[in-house]
Amino acid sequence: MVVGVGVWELLLPGCQTLKDKRRVVASLKARLHHQFNVSAAETNYQDLVQRAEIAVCVVSNDRRHAHAVLLSADRLVADCGEARVLEHRTVFY
Repeated sequence: MVVGVGVWELLLPGCQTLKDKRRVVASLKARLHHQFNVSAAETNYQDLVQRAEIAVCVVSNDRRHAHAVLLSADRLVADCGEARVLEHRTVFY
């Protein structure tokens, strides 16, 4: 069994309030979950308006499959027009 974790630190330049941020983060988490069947959560910077950290987790019996899912998720996050990726990390357990 392989557990893959992807973490993105994001800049949200269009957000002026925490409500704006919640909308962007919730939308991104929902898209990640529905398109790739991963668990997604906001894991840091909850009190900062223009910063967010989102993590996803995928469990698979094949490392290549987990890696492919995380690469696809990375493309989705990178293509999000409302957020800019500052840093991305991927870890496999």
